[in-house]
Amino acid sequence: MTSTLTKVPKPKTAAERKARLEKILEGLDRLYPNVTCALHHSNPWELLVATILSAQCTDVRVNQVTPGLFRKYPTIQDFASVSQDELAQDIRSTGFFNNKAKSVIGAARKVLTDFGGDIPQDIDKLLTVPGAARKTANVVLGTAFGIASGVVVDTHVQRISQRLDLTKETEPVKIERDLMKILPKERWISFSHQIIHHGRGPCVARNPKCANCGLRDLCYASDKTV
Repeated sequence: MTSTLTKVPKPKTAAERKARLEKILEGLDRLYPNVTCALHHSNPWELLVATILSAQCTDVRVNQVTPGLFRKYPTIQDFASVSQDELAQDIRSTGFFNNKAKSVIGAARKVLTDFGGDIPQDIDKLLTVPGAARKTANVVLGTAFGIASGVVVDTHVQRISQRLDLTKETEPVKIERDLMKILPKERWISFSHQIIHHGRGPCVARNPKCANCGLRDLCYASDKTV
């Protein structure tokens, strides 16, 4: 049910839009202070593997799989030498396991061959690693190294950025471009983590829990509800 109490006027000028964005960022800091990536890992390589496995899979499921996976394959060399069929069975519950196994093995071999076993800390180099598209690369660089290479755009960031009218785009690459233009660079990493948490909380895809949302006074999304 939509309520007249939830109607929020749209900003009409660039100054008003900037002021609203600052209030959104302040609200995110208040609601989600010091949040970080939900994927469990102990080093950059493990984060890369976990992020590859998280494609079209929940972080909860990935976190159930990776402890045993990293015990069985404790080094990058172990991942580089395992057969695709065996690894696929180990990660079967994360979905799309054949493609993911191929990506993880390819990533291990690429990192060993081209980067001496170290995850590259450069976005262009990291994008050459199998399985490391922009979202994955941004997650790894931002979380493991604190490098703001871009803005992670997953389904939560895509949905909520549109709801908050921070972009009109629907393609992740174009959404990222819009967000990078309006967000201070020092917020690129934290913004994604905060929005992802927000998307797992009140701002779900269907029937968002707007009455419980700390940003409701700044939101004029068409599907806003109470």
